[in-house]
Amino acid sequence: MFDRPQSGERALVVHPVFAQTTSTDVHEFIELAISAGADVLDTVIVNRARPEARALLGRGKVAELKQMVAEQDAQLVLVSHALSPSQERNLEKELCCRVLDRSGLILDIFAQRARSFEGKLQVELAQLRHLSTRLVRGWSHLERQKGGIGLRGPGETQLEPDRRLVRARISRLTARLEQVDKQRELGRRRRVRYDVPTIALVGDTNAVKSTLFNTLTDATVYAADQLFATLDPTLRKLQLDPYSTAVLADTVGFVSDLPHELVAAFKSTLTETREADVILHVIDASDSERNLREQQVNSVLAEIGAEHVPQIRVYNKIDISGQLPHIADGDEDHPPSVWVSALTGAGMDLLLTVLLQRFARQQVHGSLRLDASEGALRARLFAEGAVSSETYGESGDCHLTIDMARDDFLRMCAQTSLSEERLMQDDAPVFDTALRG
Repeated sequence: MFDRPQSGERALVVHPVFAQTTSTDVHEFIELAISAGADVLDTVIVNRARPEARALLGRGKVAELKQMVAEQDAQLVLVSHALSPSQERNLEKELCCRVLDRSGLILDIFAQRARSFEGKLQVELAQLRHLSTRLVRGWSHLERQKGGIGLRGPGETQLEPDRRLVRARISRLTARLEQVDKQRELGRRRRVRYDVPTIALVGDTNAVKSTLFNTLTDATVYAADQLFATLDPTLRKLQLDPYSTAVLADTVGFVSDLPHELVAAFKSTLTETREADVILHVIDASDSERNLREQQVNSVLAEIGAEHVPQIRVYNKIDISGQLPHIADGDEDHPPSVWVSALTGAGMDLLLTVLLQRFARQQVHGSLRLDASEGALRARLFAEGAVSSETYGESGDCHLTIDMARDDFLRMCAQTSLSEERLMQDDAPVFDTALRG
């Protein structure tokens, strides 16, 4: 209904607080508005017993907002509560400017930040699903386009072809994302086959997850002090120790009341969290409301079906809070926690130690002598990546230094002439065992 400038929109923030309902965090919503590029002029907190059906707010408050819009030359009104299509339309008509609710604002931020092909598809699908409920206008210029006996009267309005176009586009995007989901599923099956654990980074949108991700994996994922700085899921190899590796997944930051359109559109992305072996729940240690943020993230995890995944809490930004890196054991109600600084690297060794205790497999180290006739066994050991060094004897035999997972070693023993007794170091078999939780 109203033209939209590219950036720097002058916006009023409206934060309704209703009795008997849980109110969202107004500060988080203001940060969302700023992240979207809005220039927040003022914040209006509205206390009501219950939402008003026509425009969410009472007539008096709507008239007051209309006056504020005119006086401050506002171009946009942002409402931190969900609006029905009719409420949004009625408010726009009364206030004479664009009105956007919480879901619409988050979708707009996602549209700005999506960079990968998959991310753009997911955002477009979420936007179309949101838009499909707001196709409330039809024009009369297509009426009576079908003549003839029995066909007179209102013909097809613009609303019908608009709906068909949206449904067709949603179907195409859904089919494309299903293909992407299949590709991701192949990657997950491959990791399961080779027993490579997956670790998902989750947290609120400003807990500096991407900085922690870059520090752990030497990656170059974009990180900034803003909400939803990164959207596209990124997977990188994480070396826990010389013999153990994992896959670390950086996921989208969570906010309270995540729009259902996003949960549906980002199904394949969120699957990385649901299917992870462990979740690193990153929490801003310098945030005075960190307990509330933690509860909000856990609520979103429950919403996407990931509440059963084991957690390790990572309290980040101890360089700001002034605390020292340390490990705190968990209990039945709280998972274990590690206090670190992704910016300075303090406590990273402690975090890797905790992960290693959970994921490190029983490793087999030792030397192995193979006759010249055992070339097939030698080739298989190299194919498994188990050989760290090799030397040859005068009689043509080879001496291999072996480092491999014990499960893989025992499976190879069952399938070949290899045996535990043949793997020797200092005249004795050696099995270096690490705890796996």
